[in-house]
Amino acid sequence: MNVELITKQDLREFKNDLLNEIKQIIKPGQGQSKQWLKSVEVRKLLNISPGTLQNLRINGTLRYSKIGGMMYYKLEDIHKLLEGGQQ
Repeated sequence: MNVELITKQDLREFKNDLLNEIKQIIKPGQGQSKQWLKSVEVRKLLNISPGTLQNLRINGTLRYSKIGGMMYYKLEDIHKLLEGGQQ
């Protein structure tokens, strides 16, 4: 049986890597950042359930566009939501 120990330093490095990747995803104008995100991507980004995302749509907190059964969300609107600004 092969045992690997995870140290606090390993966890710090993992946290920093994860934060850097999240920053790359949500920063507009960097790299090949998407302007529109699908529901799955929004749920992963905000760490919310499908029901919570549906509630955000229903109560008008998060605007969306529906094309052929797929819902798309502007990355800019998600930034506003995260910053607590009004749509």
